[in-house]
Amino acid sequence: MFGVGAIARRLFAPSPCRPYPFSRRNPTEDTRSRSILAARAAAAKSGDDTLVLDVGPIIGITEVFVITSGRNVRQVKTIAEEVERKLKEEGHPGPVRTEGLQDASWVLLDYGDFVVHVFLEETRGYYNLDRLWADAARLEWEEPAAAVS
Repeated sequence: MFGVGAIARRLFAPSPCRPYPFSRRNPTEDTRSRSILAARAAAAKSGDDTLVLDVGPIIGITEVFVITSGRNVRQVKTIAEEVERKLKEEGHPGPVRTEGLQDASWVLLDYGDFVVHVFLEETRGYYNLDRLWADAARLEWEEPAAAVS
């Protein structure tokens, strides 16, 4: 498990793509579409309870969090790899920073304007980011079901 210091470093460390102070408060259309693409890639590899949260107005260091989880370490790694592969396939740059792939209980893909968190189910329950960011607006990411005639 990660200590509080490690979490703070992950969430608040400056990067070349995210200088301080962060000026935008609402996700741009590009950020929104890339984070939705990431959520759909996670779902394609059976990511559980996937959320896309607009955290920009609350924390100001990034615009969107994508949070998902896998049932085992292999699935967590597969989800993270699929998110990265799908974004690159669509012509987007890779993450600025990737953390946690070694033990894969919490993999963090930092794209600067959005961050993907892929948790092992028990780790997600322990850190409970869903509750921590409960005030953040949820963005719809699932494709609408096809109309049945």
